[in-house]
Amino acid sequence: MSTRPPTTPEALSGEAERSAPVPQGRTSRFLHLGRAVGEMALGAAAQSLSQLAQGQRPVWADVMLSADNARRLAERLSQMRGAAMKLGQLMSMDGQGVLPQPFADLLSRLRDQAHTMPALQLAEVLEREYGEGWHRRFQRFSYAPIAAASIGQVHRAETHEGAVLALKVQYPGVRRSIDSDVANLALLMRVPGLVPAGLDLAPLLEHVRQQLHHETDYLAEAQALMAYRQALGEGAADASDFAVPEVHAAHSTGHILALGFLDGHPLDRLTQPDQPQALRDRVATALCRLAIRELFEMRLVQTDPNFGNYLFDPLTQRIGLLDFGATQTVSPERVEAFRALARALRDDDVAHIDAQARAIGFIGEADTPAQAQGVIDLMREAGEVLRQRGPYDFGQSDLLSRLSLQGRAQLREAGVGSVPPEDLVFLQRKFVGTFLLCTRLRARVDVAALFAPVLDAA
Repeated sequence: MSTRPPTTPEALSGEAERSAPVPQGRTSRFLHLGRAVGEMALGAAAQSLSQLAQGQRPVWADVMLSADNARRLAERLSQMRGAAMKLGQLMSMDGQGVLPQPFADLLSRLRDQAHTMPALQLAEVLEREYGEGWHRRFQRFSYAPIAAASIGQVHRAETHEGAVLALKVQYPGVRRSIDSDVANLALLMRVPGLVPAGLDLAPLLEHVRQQLHHETDYLAEAQALMAYRQALGEGAADASDFAVPEVHAAHSTGHILALGFLDGHPLDRLTQPDQPQALRDRVATALCRLAIRELFEMRLVQTDPNFGNYLFDPLTQRIGLLDFGATQTVSPERVEAFRALARALRDDDVAHIDAQARAIGFIGEADTPAQAQGVIDLMREAGEVLRQRGPYDFGQSDLLSRLSLQGRAQLREAGVGSVPPEDLVFLQRKFVGTFLLCTRLRARVDVAALFAPVLDAA
């Protein structure tokens, strides 16, 4: 394949249909977000008129959060990428019990796909990072991205020495747009019914802002990846369950991260009905074991467990770990606090659940007794995975829907409590996300047995 950038309409005719330039500049991105709200309002107005014509009395919050509006919003955020798309991802994963269904389900598509850069914009980024004649450093370079997410897209390349690389190319202007994007997202948050009344989103938006600044620092991600490989164990790339890419510093810059290419197909292919139950169980068990080891042994947690961050190689039977931009270190004190909380959940010890939830920060000093009880009730419900003897059947369990209904009821009856500290938000995302993966895999995992060694440790 030619490594020279295509410059003619004929050469560009094969670009993906979901290709769109990344909007740059505060005004341009604000207009995109404004259009998203406007499109949702028009869609809601049309649906309201339709309901009135049928003799129904529309509820504005409900029609604003319709499935059609979810599609409109997901499409617009996918075109914007950056902080706007990242918030949509977090809302779909961490918003269980806050966002109504099927709104959260449709927004969840943002975890797995985004619009891609046109080839000309991609070539401009590569020339800016590598310099004029950048294509000569590679024997082959594929303009068709193999993945696209909120921060950047991934391309396959081969060096003249024969090394096959996965190049994570950051979208232009994403890092510069983070602060203005987060400020502009307040517009979206005013959509009626999108978030519960009284919920202060300022802490969450600040978490998103800080996380995006961290994730767009590819040099920091390279260091986190190398630290992760070391913490996981020497020769982690040859481990029986996981493959971890190596960093190729010679082809990495502040906006391009060059990694060794991992073979495999997207992990969500294992959700297909023809995939063996035993394989789905083994993969889900490995992911749960890894999450536990990250927190309790490595104290280095990759906090973004979505299907797009994993590959599965059917030849080696290994799971490829792809993204370390959201890697978070955990203090020994935090680890011990989580160990105590998990023990209390396993034993259904209400007094200790209350004490540890307050010590860690899940219950704030300003929370009312009703809000505190709501947190404890949710934790006890979630703790059933630790109390189950033998494999927990995520495919048959309705735990997530129960937690969602219980969370909404709590918001209606007790109101919104304190937002947990930043580190808890992302550690919670790790374990909620891992259980979501298990649910989509319809896996059976002996969670209690996996936790037992770390909970019984002195």
